[in-house]
Amino acid sequence: MTAPRAWWTRVPDPVIDAMVVAVAVGDVLLSLADAGPVAQSMAALACAALVVRRRFPLPVFLLTLPASLMLDIVFAPFAALFTLAERSRNRRLLVVCAVLFALASAAPWPLYDLTAHDRTWTLVYFFYTLATAAAPVLLGQLVQARRDLARRLVEIEEAREHERLLHSQAVLARERAQLAREMHDVVSHQVSLIAVQAGALQVAATDPDFKEGARTIRSLSVGTLDELRHMVTLLRASGGRATELTPQPTLADLHKLVTTSGIDAELTGELPPEVSTTAQRAVYRTVQEALTNVRKHAPGASATVRLWRADDGAAFGVTVTNTPPTRPSLPLPGSHQGLIGLRERAELLGGTFESGPTADGGYEVALRIPPRTD
Repeated sequence: MTAPRAWWTRVPDPVIDAMVVAVAVGDVLLSLADAGPVAQSMAALACAALVVRRRFPLPVFLLTLPASLMLDIVFAPFAALFTLAERSRNRRLLVVCAVLFALASAAPWPLYDLTAHDRTWTLVYFFYTLATAAAPVLLGQLVQARRDLARRLVEIEEAREHERLLHSQAVLARERAQLAREMHDVVSHQVSLIAVQAGALQVAATDPDFKEGARTIRSLSVGTLDELRHMVTLLRASGGRATELTPQPTLADLHKLVTTSGIDAELTGELPPEVSTTAQRAVYRTVQEALTNVRKHAPGASATVRLWRADDGAAFGVTVTNTPPTRPSLPLPGSHQGLIGLRERAELLGGTFESGPTADGGYEVALRIPPRTD
């Protein structure tokens, strides 16, 4: 939702131009008492030129200088100088224009009528006028900076909206890919077992009704597998690559993960064989995230991955501890969501996840899972 525009920004440009010309004409009329035809012509030209000051700011400003030299006017050159400062990014040009205006305003007319006393007063009036000319220049630059800032804020908001859209699409794709993996690795596997068992029963059965029931179960299982494969393909196509439906990692992959982590890491201990597939994935992901953090944030540190189970069988889990880093770490980008995701994964399993620094300056993460988690 954008903020309401100020009332003066809703005034049409032709109306503003007409008001500027009207004020400039009024300023000129106050100085035409003893003006000659040339001065009057220059004043009329300066006022008329203000109509096109938005398109030709520099020529219009230069056209106001003769009138400023011949008459005691300020509004027309100020309006032209403000428009030039609002639209130009050349600050040297703005300084030169301000000096030209000060010279035109301070110089006497005619130029040859200049005594020693007048020269001193002209110099004083020049610096006074130069300081006055800084006002439209600074105001014009301020309006330009405000306009640039507003444009930049719009661009940032559009970029943030685009980033939010991409993030939501990435989350949706990740969830679909995760669902596809779960269907492929768990549901498809179990339905395959049903089909195999039903086929075995169909072969071994002697009763016709029993054989027909086994055949029906096997036929439905095969059809279900086909539907699952089709759904998995659709999910993968909409959530990422439609290939590489590889099984999720298990405890059997931990040794390879530790040895190929790129750091000095040691794997000790073991877990009970009845650990569920879901719990095995949680243990694997915990070790993977912990070793990744060691590699990113603790260069030169060594790590110990300890698999454990309680003596009374009430829980099992993994603890990853690393020593303090031996050299400074480089600032690497990260989502800062890894540990949060591990904690959420542990909570879904009914377990706990803890992380924090150790007394010797290292870091430790610990996952604890109750038994019979599936």
